Amino acid sequence: MRLAGASPDQHGLAIALSSCARLVELDFGRRIHCDIIKTGFGGSAFCQGSLVNMYAKCGRLEDARWLFDRFEDPDTISWTAMIGGYVQAGRPREALEMFDRMRERGGVPDEVTSVTVITACVCLDRLQEARNLFMAMASPNCIAWNAMISGHAQNGHEAEALEFFREMHGAGVRPTRSTLGSVLSAAANLMSLDAGRQAHCGSSKLGLDSNVYVGSSLINLYAKCRAIEDARKVFDSMLEKNLVLWNAMLGGYTLNGQPQASVELFLRMKGWGLPCDEFTYVSLFGASASLESPRLGRQLHCAVIKRSYDRNAFVGNSVVDMYCKCGELGSAMRQFELIPDRDVVSWNALMVGQVHSGCEQEALCTFCGLRGDAVEPDAVSFGTVISACSSTGAFEVGKQAHCLAVRLGLESNTCVGSSLVDMYGKFGEMESARRAFALIHERSEVSTNALIAGYVQNDNADEAVCSFRRMLRQGLRPSPFTFASVLPACADSSSASSMGRQLHSQALKSGSLHGDVYVEVALLTTYLKSRRPEDAVRLFSEVPGEDKWGLIVWTAIISGHAQNGYYEDAISLALGACADLASLRDGGAVHSLLVRSGFVSDEYTGSALVDMYSKCGDISSAVRAFEEVKKNKGDPISWNSMIAGLAKNGLAEEALAIFQQMCDFGVDPDEVTFLGVLTACSHAGLVSEGRRLFDSMGRKYGLTPRADHYACLVDLLGRGGHLEEAEALVRKGLPFEPDGVIWATLLSACRVHGDGARGGRAAAELMKVDPRWWGNWEGVRALRGAMKERGVRKAAGRSWITVGEETCAFVAGDKFHPDAVGIYSVLDDLSAAIQEDEGRAGVED
Repeated sequence: MRLAGASPDQHGLAIALSSCARLVELDFGRRIHCDIIKTGFGGSAFCQGSLVNMYAKCGRLEDARWLFDRFEDPDTISWTAMIGGYVQAGRPREALEMFDRMRERGGVPDEVTSVTVITACVCLDRLQEARNLFMAMASPNCIAWNAMISGHAQNGHEAEALEFFREMHGAGVRPTRSTLGSVLSAAANLMSLDAGRQAHCGSSKLGLDSNVYVGSSLINLYAKCRAIEDARKVFDSMLEKNLVLWNAMLGGYTLNGQPQASVELFLRMKGWGLPCDEFTYVSLFGASASLESPRLGRQLHCAVIKRSYDRNAFVGNSVVDMYCKCGELGSAMRQFELIPDRDVVSWNALMVGQVHSGCEQEALCTFCGLRGDAVEPDAVSFGTVISACSSTGAFEVGKQAHCLAVRLGLESNTCVGSSLVDMYGKFGEMESARRAFALIHERSEVSTNALIAGYVQNDNADEAVCSFRRMLRQGLRPSPFTFASVLPACADSSSASSMGRQLHSQALKSGSLHGDVYVEVALLTTYLKSRRPEDAVRLFSEVPGEDKWGLIVWTAIISGHAQNGYYEDAISLALGACADLASLRDGGAVHSLLVRSGFVSDEYTGSALVDMYSKCGDISSAVRAFEEVKKNKGDPISWNSMIAGLAKNGLAEEALAIFQQMCDFGVDPDEVTFLGVLTACSHAGLVSEGRRLFDSMGRKYGLTPRADHYACLVDLLGRGGHLEEAEALVRKGLPFEPDGVIWATLLSACRVHGDGARGGRAAAELMKVDPRWWGNWEGVRALRGAMKERGVRKAAGRSWITVGEETCAFVAGDKFHPDAVGIYSVLDDLSAAIQEDEGRAGVED
């Protein structure tokens, strides 16, 4: 324009200033400012507002304010420019002060002003003021909606953010990438998978799901909601994958307890030649911590040192956390000392690691160092140090920490409050524990668990049960720890007769009972204290085999019977423990003690002795124990134990001989008896005898075969090579629909005899009965692998051997035995020797 010899008017200058503001061209903007002064347009409202806006957008707030203060009557554009400048500079308080001045001087905010002020309000968590401004807008645009949604999401009001999004949709305003990012973040924080899926569906319809920002938000949502497969689908669907997406997926795997998948994805990322940043390494340090792999962690640490990331507090904190969780406190301390600007997260990472490693005293010293470094502790700091005080008995230090938390306004925090309740409960100060609990703003399962545990520890069973009931009324979900705490109280409370079974039912419904040994022990104790041994025994029989091998469960069931006067049952259970552990030495010691004390074996104790000796492989001692009790006619228990023991030890003929003796003695066999003799026939290949015995169940003894008897018969026919008859029995000869066990038994027989076609049919039927299994006959080998992936485990094979005074246990597939390397080396040598002998035998033949 100047080259053409034309002079710009005030409107042209204002437009040029707006361009400078948008492009952050400060130098060019100053030259235009000089032109405005030269041309005498300095008093123009257009130019004044544009100048303030340009200086504010270019980060020169002081210059903008100097100009603004010289305006006699600033217009709305100038006011808005100043307010927006303060917001952009991260000074929302001054922005609101400027807005108050605008209204005092009669300024009228327009739509842009309102949106800018709303943004300032949400930055200061003054959400009610933001809502008032928003509601006063005649027709809020997308920017206003975004400000309300993101403001509520960022300030912990995620539910309100989602409600605003629904209203925005109802108002017909089209969401942007920014909108969806905020909505997905809110849904992720609420762990609301349904709301997240709805937003995902909306983004797909608008064609925004391919955007990297939206894609990373979707991955984060699905990862936080434990839907990691959906997160991976989003990741794989993205055509362009930048570092943000890779980092989101890496973090998602780590968050979902799949650190190995995170490491594998990282290797794939490196194979593509993609660079790594601080966020990449932080996710990988989390994976190393989950794997408890200090070797991997050290490799990653070397990589961040090469890139000078280790001095970054964000990365340094994750390195400290990794070393702590890998049990390398020395390395954690060294890294901690290297962080130049240690923040509260750095101190917390070290303190938490020290507490988890059992170094609570050191954690207290670290807290003192935090205070000496003029770092203000947060809720995690107090929760950790108070927990350390509880463990070390440092009650006075704990009370001092409580006072400091009160001064900093953190007493009502859930983490701090829960730790205080726990500490006061452990020190017997239940009144203080109650007060601390009452002050917690948002009571969680953790804080309620701490209160219940405190009541139990201080012998106030009724209050513990009342607290549990309040917990249920408030909609809190009890955890396994809750049940393990409140169940012992039930036996001592005034409502013991009804509460025990109610809690048992609730534990089953919530899934807390399955696989949690402490809940199982608490239930056993409760039933025994409540004088209901039959319920305790029934529960014990339902405990999975692997759990029953645990010392804690056996101790609970045995001591519980003994403490409550069920002495004979306690002895039988003690012998049962020795049998399941295959501990012949301990079983023999119990037997010797019984003999020395003059205890007269009854049918149950005698049966337990037979079972113990049989399972320990000492058949001669089992027979001697059996001879002592078989004189008691009429009860098949000891006979069944002897038959089963002989069958399991491969002595089928002897087992059948005992069965014949049983019949000669006039003892009627029961269903358990026939399981034993059918098993004996199956293992010995006595197909004809097994058929005859099975037929005699109903014909001679009036017993109805159960599913497990039919499974034994299928196994008998299958092992004997009668696969056609076995398949016909399963398909047409059963009085019920065959279950997975029976089809799996037939499938196993087909594999042994190499009958692929019949095995394929059996596998297909097995998959119909249990659709979790997929694949064809060639994929049956992958069955165990699929079981492992799905968390379904077959009980591992175990064996024990006693050497001197020590009993050594061996588990199939175990790689963690202290002498695993040596054991597998010997096994390899034995396998090689066997193969060599087989080869020589083949040559000689």
